[in-house]
Formats: sequence, structure tokens, C-alpha cells
Amino acid sequence: MGFFSTPKTDTQMSVISDSERQQESLPSPAKISSTVITQGVTVKGTIRGEGVVQVEGVVEGEFSMVGAVIVSDTGLVRGPVSADVVRVAGRVEGNVVAREHMRLEQTGTLIGDVATASLVVEDGGCLNGRSTMTKAPEPDPELRTVQDLGDLQFGPGYDVDGE
Repeated sequence: MGFFSTPKTDTQMSVISDSERQQESLPSPAKISSTVITQGVTVKGTIRGEGVVQVEGVVEGEFSMVGAVIVSDTGLVRGPVSADVVRVAGRVEGNVVAREHMRLEQTGTLIGDVATASLVVEDGGCLNGRSTMTKAPEPDPELRTVQDLGDLQFGPGYDVDGE
């Protein structure tokens, strides 16, 4: 039975093919869990797990997630954050490790260092700390690489050897 099909009657059920039976018996893909720490709630301690955590209130402690941490504009995190994706519209006071991507939104503030593969700071976002790129971008095969410094031109009167 498909997602948009009507339920089959007993007479229709007898004509289900073997491939349809196999598809129906396959386990459904795991759902991503989502947690919201709402405004007015303060959580103290370490938060570990998989899925998405959205912070609208206050977290005083460490995040260690496989998935995403989203700090909304009313959210505050005091402590280090480690996740695949981190998005900050509120305030984070602590270092951030975003294994895939970090986005500091227009209303967001990060007081701490960030290490990530991809960093976006929107106009108005505030980063008070250092940023470190954790992996180099893949080389573009269409770009020409310079093998010999002698190929470079620095303008009149300049020589690569310093003469």
C-alpha cells in the first residue's frame, strides 16, 4: 500500500505482489528526535544525544550532540557546544565546534572560539573570538595550479628571486 492509496479490501489483498510485501515489512527510517528547551526554562548540566535541540530558554552546561543545536533569539547557552550543525540567533558564551556548519544569524552573538568546516556570519551577527576552519575545501580541478613560482608576474621591476 502506498502513501496516497486507499486501503485495500480483502479481495485486493490477495493480489499483493511479493515485492509489495517486502516493502511493507521493511522497517521505516529512523525519525530524527527534536527537543525544545522553552523560554523561561533553565537547564544545568551536560546535554548529550542525537537529533535536534532548540534552545529558547537557558542552558548552563555542555552540549555534545550528533545533529543540530539551534539557539533561538531568546536562547542563551553558557558552556561549550559541539554538534554537526550549530545555528545561533540568540547568545552563546563558550567555544563552539560545528563539524559541518555554523551560522551566526543577524541577532546572534557568540563569545568564544569557533571551529567549523563552514561558517556564515550574517550582517549584524557578533563573533567575539577566533574562528578556525577544520578542513580545507576540496581542490577545484578546473583551477590551474602554479607549479613554479617563476610563472608569477609581480609587475615591473620585481623578480621572484628578489633581484
